[in-house]
Amino acid sequence: MSVPEQWAERSGRRWSGRRWSGRRWSGRHWSGRQGPVVAVVALGGALGACGRYWASLIWTTPPGGFPWTTLLVNVVGCAAIGVFMAVISEVRSVHRLVRPFFGTGVLGGFTTFSTYAVDIERLVDAGRARTGIAYLGLTLLAALAAVWSAVWLTRRVLAWRQP
Repeated sequence: MSVPEQWAERSGRRWSGRRWSGRRWSGRHWSGRQGPVVAVVALGGALGACGRYWASLIWTTPPGGFPWTTLLVNVVGCAAIGVFMAVISEVRSVHRLVRPFFGTGVLGGFTTFSTYAVDIERLVDAGRARTGIAYLGLTLLAALAAVWSAVWLTRRVLAWRQP
């Protein structure tokens, strides 16, 4: 049995050898269940991007300066996704659109790893390659630490609150 056939068996879809059919994909058109998901991701993404833009207006980075705002936004966004995922996976189930709205949309639009890459390129182009490399590593480590710490702390708080 091929991988698409195995996946189709678990998900309730059918694989004809060339394309999917079933609940979510039928020929060239998405079924009605995907429309609301796309809409909430778009709405959440717009809200998150507005939050990111607002942060960049409040804490501007001078040309050639260290991009503290982008670093802070990414770390805060990663911590928020850690809290969010711990809460929705351990406390109770939520509506099927909450995860795509908040996790993918809001926090995906808020965190800005594309700007992170542009910031690194700007630092390197300005002759500050060491700073660019330090920023690359610092952001990666801080983002991972933020997610891990947020999940750990949230689980501790949730366990403490349970009778």
